[in-house]
Amino acid sequence: MEFDIFFSISQTPDHNGYTPTESQMFENYFQQLEAADRLGFGVAWIAQAHLSTHTQQSNSRPVVPHWKGEVGLCTDFCQLALESFRRTRKIDVGSAVVSILASGGPIAQAERIANTVQYLSFIDQNRKLHVGFSAGRFEFMARPYGIVPRNSVEEAGWSAVRKQIFMEASEIFLRLLKGETIHSRDMRETFLTREHFKTEEEWRAVQNAAGNDFDKISINRRYDFEDISIVPKDWPRSQLELVAGTHDALTQEFVNKIMPVKVFNLSITSPEVIDSTHQRMKQMFHSDGGDWHRRDMPRTTFVFLNAEPGLTPEEQSSAAKEEARLALSEYWKALEGTLDPTKVEKAADNALIGNPREVAIQVKERFHPEDRLMCWFDFFNHDSERVVRNMEAWWNEVVPLVR
Repeated sequence: MEFDIFFSISQTPDHNGYTPTESQMFENYFQQLEAADRLGFGVAWIAQAHLSTHTQQSNSRPVVPHWKGEVGLCTDFCQLALESFRRTRKIDVGSAVVSILASGGPIAQAERIANTVQYLSFIDQNRKLHVGFSAGRFEFMARPYGIVPRNSVEEAGWSAVRKQIFMEASEIFLRLLKGETIHSRDMRETFLTREHFKTEEEWRAVQNAAGNDFDKISINRRYDFEDISIVPKDWPRSQLELVAGTHDALTQEFVNKIMPVKVFNLSITSPEVIDSTHQRMKQMFHSDGGDWHRRDMPRTTFVFLNAEPGLTPEEQSSAAKEEARLALSEYWKALEGTLDPTKVEKAADNALIGNPREVAIQVKERFHPEDRLMCWFDFFNHDSERVVRNMEAWWNEVVPLVR
């Protein structure tokens, strides 16, 4: 079993109402990053955000309208990754995840990533940049870049169209990173069919908007360009690992026809989906990446660990459960505006909660011995000293019991 660490850098009030400044948030991040490097975590996965969550709440179609503060402060992963490499000696750095539809789109993102890996090679020739990429969790982050319905057909089938845009963008992004010269006319054509929709009603609405009952409806390409290639051209591609932030099987298969692309796992994903993904990826993982292994799908898990001195194991357990309840309650209130006890309970079922012995037992019961965990310690917790103590307790008390 391998252990990575996940950093949310989320500037939102904790259960006491405390919100650090932006500079304090990054000071906390660097303190925890340097501790993670010292302790032995494999990859530091950094949550990436695009544009202000708070500002978009005044938009006509806001998402997470009850969220206080900012979902995340890392809006330029590449710069933060390089600074993170400079401050550490062993740990790799990854994005969780970059939207290739935002911040200039797939062409700009490909050139940005290639440059970052080249600069990394000047710092360290062995460590890797792990780039998790997706369409983005929140649509508002891509809308200013033109990712909006262009006509009534796209409006009617927008959920499916957006997935197709991501596949088009992924092809551009990956082929540019491979070093190819590409033209938009050579990119995949986009069609909508019945299989792209959950219900017959949704598909009928698209057909009605198109004014026909064809089995396949063509969608114009989103990106239009003549021959392009990126600079730099000569950069150490072996120091780049690509990870797709999607559980869509068609997308996973498509991107692996171009390059080896691993899979990013969400915080709460059913065991059935996890197992089926592993089975599918064994068959479709690009041959240049070698054999598929369980470590190729890192799994995020909340960690509410209490190993505070002066407390009995029973008191540590009780305190950890209360800390988890408070953090998860604030999360669901921020996300949806109401406290849903059933969702808090479900999230707790997917978290590691308790004293070191209890957490070690939970790890062994819930995860495969070959899994790779992204341990999330800073979830709604701005007490950086405490977060570091939890990280230390993980390595010094939990990991030895697991292994």
